[in-house]
Amino acid sequence: MGPKAKKKGKSKKEKEAKLKAEALLRAQQEEEERLERERLYREHLEKLEAKYQGERESELAELNSLEQKFLSAQQWKMDYREQAKWEHYLSCDGTPDPTVPQEINTFMSLWRDDQDEDIQLVMTKEEVVLNLIEKLEFLLLEASPEEVTDKQRDQYQEVILQLQDLLHQKYNDATQNLLKIASMYEDSETGNMHTVLKDKNITFCIWVNLKKKARFKDHVFQEAGHGFELPKSLALSSVAVRVLHTHYDHLSPLWVQCQGLPRQEASDSMELAEHPEDTGQGPGEEEEKGREEPNVPAAEEAGSKGRKESFTSLKETSNNTDDIKETEEETRKNSDILDVPSQEEDALLQEEPGGKEEAPQVVDLEQLVPVGGVYHISALQLPPQAQDVGDWTMVELLDVGLEVYPYSPGEAEDGTQEAVQITLRLPDNVIYFKVPVLARWDPAGQQWRTDGISKITYEAEEKSITFSMGAFYTVALLQDGHLNLPYQAWELHPTGVDEGLFTVTAVFATIQIQIKDNQCMLSSVVVEKEEVLSHITGKWMSPFALRAALKRAGVNIFPAEYSPKYVPVPRKAARAEVKAYEQMALLAAAFAFAHSKWNKEAEPEKVVFKVSEHLTAGSAKDNDWALFMFSGEKVQNLKLTETSEAFSEELKEESEFHSTLYHMLKDSASNEAMDKVERAGFLFIDSVYQLLLATRVLAYS
Repeated sequence: MGPKAKKKGKSKKEKEAKLKAEALLRAQQEEEERLERERLYREHLEKLEAKYQGERESELAELNSLEQKFLSAQQWKMDYREQAKWEHYLSCDGTPDPTVPQEINTFMSLWRDDQDEDIQLVMTKEEVVLNLIEKLEFLLLEASPEEVTDKQRDQYQEVILQLQDLLHQKYNDATQNLLKIASMYEDSETGNMHTVLKDKNITFCIWVNLKKKARFKDHVFQEAGHGFELPKSLALSSVAVRVLHTHYDHLSPLWVQCQGLPRQEASDSMELAEHPEDTGQGPGEEEEKGREEPNVPAAEEAGSKGRKESFTSLKETSNNTDDIKETEEETRKNSDILDVPSQEEDALLQEEPGGKEEAPQVVDLEQLVPVGGVYHISALQLPPQAQDVGDWTMVELLDVGLEVYPYSPGEAEDGTQEAVQITLRLPDNVIYFKVPVLARWDPAGQQWRTDGISKITYEAEEKSITFSMGAFYTVALLQDGHLNLPYQAWELHPTGVDEGLFTVTAVFATIQIQIKDNQCMLSSVVVEKEEVLSHITGKWMSPFALRAALKRAGVNIFPAEYSPKYVPVPRKAARAEVKAYEQMALLAAAFAFAHSKWNKEAEPEKVVFKVSEHLTAGSAKDNDWALFMFSGEKVQNLKLTETSEAFSEELKEESEFHSTLYHMLKDSASNEAMDKVERAGFLFIDSVYQLLLATRVLAYS
């Protein structure tokens, strides 16, 4: 190798070494610059933290003056209820005040003593009774502890149960009165009697087997869409079949019907609800004291004693029952014959304690909720019919009340157990997003069960369900109360002075709710691009009433205390969540708020959401949103955007820490926006807060 080649090789090595040294130096410089940036950022954060701590007290004091609007709303509602009571007193319209024991007891006593009512009269009275029950339910949900004492709560719950029992007893009495004269209305074609009566609250169907011919063992109530097919033994018996569909549920425990919103001061209980495993047993798991369906004298003696319901613990059960006359022996007999194949569902069901291998399946009412009302399906003993003797009509009177027909299924010709086949037409104003779970009411255990029902066929298009039962039961269709959770997205934005639009995109539906002052209106419910629930859209009502109407219609977007057990969402600290709802409500007159995908990435003690100043109509544009993170004590504007690759808590340039969302937005907001916030009405603010707290969008999206 010559001198030139050596020189060339040496030059190459020197060049590589030089490049390596330069790269090392550059890396060292970059690391020093990174460390310097981090040092400066820490110093910057320390300065911001010091400033935040110094201003914290004054900011909280300023926010406190705004938060007085919540107290103003509470006082307004108390005054409104007092004014309503006074106006009711002056109206003298004959209806009682359900909160006054003397008035409601007199009302129930007089109605109880009236023995000559028919079905139509009971249907008319039912509207009054349901309104009385609703008044008490909403009072229990809305009233503050200062307004309603514990003793009054117990009293109101007792009155609700008594009214529910009395209403059902009146339908039984009227049914008995109708059965006594059934022969006067026999059908010319079949010789039997059948009729359908219905209004918005109830559908009453009855078929009376006057001719006892085997070829008339099935019947369809054309006006209602319900039908049945009886075993041959019943087709030859003096039996009446009643399908009483109440569009309300007066059987399930009161906490199922009347779950309220978490109270403004209930952040501690919400925190506990995030840790259901910390308690010895979940809500509803306490051993329930059941009773058999009573005969009428026993029911009158028992009354509503020991049937009070706890709204806070959600552990006790209502003793409201189907009080058709049935002896304990007959109830036990029915329990012994439940060997029909159980329905198989994916839904969570609880096995009864007791260790039996084939324990009946008990519905978990924390997961599954009755939707579409209750179907009381009964085989009834036909009383002696009236007979014409000359100019007289004679009838044998039996002072026993309505009696259940003592039916025990035998064996069919093929050796299988005879069964009653039932077809139910489901209500049009209810949505079943999936195949509903069919369950029967167990009056002894005071619970819904899925055993004893077989051969279930659900027709979604025809909105009907057909099934077989080994005995006559009260049944209901249940739906997973959490199937629309977690939410896909949500947005809240103002639409006018003290007006706003709240949109929740759930799993199966998109729900839009307009807010104006102390009222809410369901603007639309869209399922698979089709608007549904026209019967409740476009109607202004209170947030509580709207919530109840949506749940009755099967659209449950309202998590309960126990929902974390069933919905896989990251836990969020109650303090951050509730404080965020309060401050979002205070700012809702001029700012829009929306879902951020980064909320689930933030620590449990922090919530993340989008905010935009909003003074014009329509939704905010994508580039108008800013991201904020809130811990309940500190707010920061994030540099992060919805399109960023990874979550980061880095502050946006030139932003600061604040103690409140109000002061954070005030830094960059227009004077017009902040003026709208100051002038916002307390009723609008309270309505927004109630909806946010009811849906808990920061925890369930």
